Amino acid sequence: MRFTRRLFGVSVAAAAALSSGLVFAQAKPLQGQVVKIVRIDALSGLLGPVGVNQLKGYQYFAEKFSATNPAGVKFEVTGIDNKLSPTESLNALKSAIDSGVRYIAQGNGSSVALALVDAVNKHNERNPGKEVIYLNDQAVDPDLTNSKCSFWHFRFDADTSMKMEAMSSFMKEQKDIKKIYLLNQDYSHGHQVAKFAKETLARKRPDVQVVGEDLHPLAQVRDFAPYIAKIKASGADTVITGNWGSDLSLLLKAATEGGYEGKFYTYYITATGTPTALGTNGAGKAFQVGNAHSNMGGQQKAWADEFKAKYNDDITTYQPARIFEALGQAMAQTKSTDPVKVAAALSGLKFKSFNGELEIRKTDHQLQQPLYMVVWQKADAKFPYNHENTGMTLAPVAEYPNYVSSTPTSCQMKRPG
Repeated sequence: MRFTRRLFGVSVAAAAALSSGLVFAQAKPLQGQVVKIVRIDALSGLLGPVGVNQLKGYQYFAEKFSATNPAGVKFEVTGIDNKLSPTESLNALKSAIDSGVRYIAQGNGSSVALALVDAVNKHNERNPGKEVIYLNDQAVDPDLTNSKCSFWHFRFDADTSMKMEAMSSFMKEQKDIKKIYLLNQDYSHGHQVAKFAKETLARKRPDVQVVGEDLHPLAQVRDFAPYIAKIKASGADTVITGNWGSDLSLLLKAATEGGYEGKFYTYYITATGTPTALGTNGAGKAFQVGNAHSNMGGQQKAWADEFKAKYNDDITTYQPARIFEALGQAMAQTKSTDPVKVAAALSGLKFKSFNGELEIRKTDHQLQQPLYMVVWQKADAKFPYNHENTGMTLAPVAEYPNYVSSTPTSCQMKRPG
């Protein structure tokens, strides 16, 4: 009798363990399945260091979210160097698709993004059953979620219209701004920065004068001294620029060397090399608008500190974290990695991220999220993050919730079926 009771006890324990295992398996419906993502971006040339750092960030977050996503999938990210060329990007896309990849990512260069979204649309239309999703982490031309919007494209950064809405709201309160110079890269992104800067300031600060405007070739200018001379001659007290990578680093370096004392309102101070170019000279004079910053604390701080300890480098963009959060939730909901099902789940998806409740707007697939204005200053006890070991940091000066930064869309999305 005692032997029977022991056996019964063992079977109850075994049944409980089996039941627990089944619940766990149900909670992770795709346990162990691999989701391969190829990031198509510049890994060489003047802007190569930016892409190399961002790819490292993708791979870091892929490892983090492979361990925690509710679908149980394993994310693997590799990169292809597109040399910042739309043509090279299309070759890279074909190579990725031919190798069986169904998820591509890209961010640097809206001209590349516009070429990719068109190619993905055509591929998916011609190849049912082999569809591809395009995850846009940083290309901010508003056309991508307006006239060029696509069911297969999802943007996780705020577009230029959103960033300018937040930036101009901050500039509205800065009464020392009287004269502005617009200096941007000569491609779709730079054109849109200039356009929306003029539109938003005309609404919010009609007293401000735009005293000069220039466009320069993308990633070709090695000496910005002539541009700084023009800015100084114009009498501008403020420069608005969407420049990134070497085009921002060299611009800020030339401003220091040329003795320009005005302020810079930017998008991409955190990109590799720019904090070093700014050094201590830009304290209080360089501002950035973005969807995160390096002194948010909590989960962001834990990631940033771990990344720096591991790579002696900074996380320069947090969009990959949001991408993996959204993909994990969509794949868990659909119990599938099929891009058609995942895209449908991503469309309109609401999810919680390290910076609050976010939503991928169903009408255009533009992520709705809070934006932050930060200023370059000396790191201190309150804002301790040390960018590129300069002793300097980006400290928050204003936060704009989703409803402030959100802008309307003209997207007329064509959906499958």
